[in-house]
Amino acid sequence: MRQAHLFPRHIASAALFALLAACGAKDAAAPAGGNHPPPEVGVITAISDTVALQTELPGRVEALRVAQVRARVNGVIVKRLFREGSDVKAGDVLFQIDPAPYQAALASAQAALGKAQANLVQAAAQAERYKPLAAASAVSQQEYVAVVAAHQQALADVAAAKAQVQIAQINAGYASVTAPIDGRIGRALVTEGALVSATEATQLALVQQTNSVYLTMTQSAQELQRLRQQAGGKGDVATPVTVLLDDGSELPRKGKLLFSDVSVDPTSGQVTLRAEVPNPDNALLPGQYVRVRLSQASLPSAILVPQQGVNRSGQGDSVVVVGADGKPAQRKVQVGAAVNGNWVILDGLKAGEQVIVDGFQKMMVPGAPVKPVPWKPGAKPDSGTNAQASASASAAVATSSAASASATPAAASVAPVAKPQAAK
Repeated sequence: MRQAHLFPRHIASAALFALLAACGAKDAAAPAGGNHPPPEVGVITAISDTVALQTELPGRVEALRVAQVRARVNGVIVKRLFREGSDVKAGDVLFQIDPAPYQAALASAQAALGKAQANLVQAAAQAERYKPLAAASAVSQQEYVAVVAAHQQALADVAAAKAQVQIAQINAGYASVTAPIDGRIGRALVTEGALVSATEATQLALVQQTNSVYLTMTQSAQELQRLRQQAGGKGDVATPVTVLLDDGSELPRKGKLLFSDVSVDPTSGQVTLRAEVPNPDNALLPGQYVRVRLSQASLPSAILVPQQGVNRSGQGDSVVVVGADGKPAQRKVQVGAAVNGNWVILDGLKAGEQVIVDGFQKMMVPGAPVKPVPWKPGAKPDSGTNAQASASASAAVATSSAASASATPAAASVAPVAKPQAAK
């Protein structure tokens, strides 16, 4: 009798389990309705467009023009006539070397010139007197030739004396050391009282033109060739560049790429690139290292998806798209470069498809319909991290087919247990 009571109780438990399983499968498979509306998820509509492939390279700032201020005559520095770190113009006097020796040399050269000019006057007059006498054979031809030669020598002496005066004037001018170019001057490398030498070319200061600066960058020759092929073989002249500062901010002024070097460094396999950037406020300093972002190629038809909507894992890259029936489905995609917080989707998506980028946490029931709403870039995720939620949602969507398929055999295996109770 005790065993007879146990069998019906077992049959009842099995029937109750079958009923609950059937109800659960029905709730999972049935679309949300009534008091349970479909959850809202943020989506974007895939648009195919031309996308510029941006590259970030390390760069070093160089002055547009650099001039070393050096001594061109020997002497002692008697005065410094500039303020360190200030802007100077070409021709501004920066240092004063003791000019006394050169002024004396100039006076001596001028005196020698006067003497030579006096001799020239005498020689010219004598040659003029001897000319008619020689024609009348009153003097010998030899005497006349000697007078003419003396006149020519006096002319040469005057020319040499003038050259010596010019040299003395140049040396006297070199005593005032001037700025060779417009720019900003650094610290003085010598002080008053220092003895400078022209033979050693003593450097006194450094002037750098920084209202525009060069950015020198290096890039792998392989990558440069690949980008040029994607760009259709077009040159990189006038390509705009953006400078990224140490704090991650962008310099508001854009520069332009001037050229790529014509040879590859055999030791590193790198190619040198040079860009020019306006720098009126001296935000960039020569020698400073920055990051440079430039677009060297473009893809004619690519799709951008926010990074939070792409699940990247060891099994591959995927996104979750909303089908025409409102149900989410996992889609394998091929991901390219990153552009402004988005991934470039090279393959796997078509224009017009809706991709889920927010609201993965609401997709609790695999295969259940969702309500797509336009995603706003400024909106914050509801909770957790979208990347983790996207991975969980993708796994749930991927296993939804297997879950629904396994629900039918479970009900079939329970149903035969309830049949004896009905027969009894």
